[in-house]
Amino acid sequence: MPSWLSVNTDRAQVTLTCPSEINGVSVDTLALRSPTVGDVRAANRDAGGDDEQRELILFASLAGAPVADLEGLKLVDFNRLLAGYFRLDQDDGV
Repeated sequence: MPSWLSVNTDRAQVTLTCPSEINGVSVDTLALRSPTVGDVRAANRDAGGDDEQRELILFASLAGAPVADLEGLKLVDFNRLLAGYFRLDQDDGV
């Protein structure tokens, strides 16, 4: 597990490479809660077939952040969120 990622069954905590503004506050970490089937279905429905938009909608929901704020993340930090999400999505006994 990378040093910038902490995962348990309910949450992935990601340390960002640089502070970013989320909900009007500068943060250096973001947490993604574990997704539900409903979260995934809503993101699929709202994205209208656009895979990138689906990912943004889902991550925004899990992080409690606006999509526009996630779009402002550095790509390396978004990729860290992606890694955290995929760790949450696995059933490997974390």
